[in-house]
Amino acid sequence: MNIQSFSEVLLWCLVFNYAVLLLWFLVFIFGHDWLYRLHTRWFGMPLERFDAIHYAAMATYKIGILLFNLTPYIALLIVR
Repeated sequence: MNIQSFSEVLLWCLVFNYAVLLLWFLVFIFGHDWLYRLHTRWFGMPLERFDAIHYAAMATYKIGILLFNLTPYIALLIVR
């Protein structure tokens, strides 16, 4: 695999991961009550903890996207 094809793969991974993050955010915002009811069937937790878990998980996922997709993509653009 050459640098060009690897950078294209990283770009598509970046797009796909940001789409997943955006979908997660939209479901969390517009379907918050439904999502909370769904999760409290399995795990009893207060609303504040539910919100904090999702906020922290979205932040961690975004940092992972930046660390594992965007940073190598930019590095390969610089090297090319």
